[in-house]
Amino acid sequence: MIHPIPPGTRDVLPDEMREQRAITDGLHATFAAAGYGEVWTPTLEYEEVLGTSAGASGYRLFDDQGDVLALRSDMTLPIARLAATRYPDAEPPLRLCYFGHAYRAARRGSGQATEFLQAGVELLGVAGPEGEAEVISVLLEGLDAAGLARHRVGLGDSALYRELLANLEVPAEHHADLLARLAGKDLVGLEMRVSQLGLPDSAGRLLSRLPELRGGPEMLERAHEVAGPALDGLARLYATLEDKGVADRVILDLGLVRHMTYYTGAVYEVYDPAVGFTLGGGGRYDELVGRFGSPRAACGFALDVQRVHVARAAEEGLR
Repeated sequence: MIHPIPPGTRDVLPDEMREQRAITDGLHATFAAAGYGEVWTPTLEYEEVLGTSAGASGYRLFDDQGDVLALRSDMTLPIARLAATRYPDAEPPLRLCYFGHAYRAARRGSGQATEFLQAGVELLGVAGPEGEAEVISVLLEGLDAAGLARHRVGLGDSALYRELLANLEVPAEHHADLLARLAGKDLVGLEMRVSQLGLPDSAGRLLSRLPELRGGPEMLERAHEVAGPALDGLARLYATLEDKGVADRVILDLGLVRHMTYYTGAVYEVYDPAVGFTLGGGGRYDELVGRFGSPRAACGFALDVQRVHVARAAEEGLR
């Protein structure tokens, strides 16, 4: 008789567990060598802390006092709470790393995981491209240590498209829908919605075509003709990555927008050509820590350890 487990969860048996442990050991050694101290936060948080749109997973329960608790959907928001409440007077920079489970409700039969192990780092107190370049460098080094060889980082700017919408005077009530389509990589749907806005032809083409631009620094030069100063921050970050010697593993993507609403600047996703899904991502979220105390510049990334494991096995199968 087989006793089922909840959809989106899975048992991990010894052989796979040993392989996953080797991955987390490699990541942990990389994070520690870069000066990131490991922290642990509760799996359950008060729902009012996580917020229904940013960090709550969709799984809720009541405690014995009648307060609503929620399982976290990612680790960034709990780390922001921890940094603001436990290190309010710490001299910057503050470097933290973590390994913990997160939860996201998924439609039954979708095949999506509802429980997954995240590994990541958060760098607080370092503004500008220096902070993002450090985090991306640690990310690439960690994946090297985890046994991957073909990984790349897609790099975009979460503020770019929002700034274009404002500059082109697109009515605010349409912004959320357009950004959601962009985050879901629905470029066909995005173009259709843009065409329905009644914008001048030049504005419509810009909003529809700019997100299709991907590549190296030469793409930034072409895009600058139409996007102008909105690309300056991304150009400075890419130049900093070149100085660190890691830009050759970075793909600039002007259509990259992540689903989490707290990102304020650069955003990134991790790809491996051996698999057809992202391995993780992150970005800058300068306003998030201020929700719990004093504002503080912040950026970081999170990796899905199981997906990294699958990618490593897929790479090995191609050798």
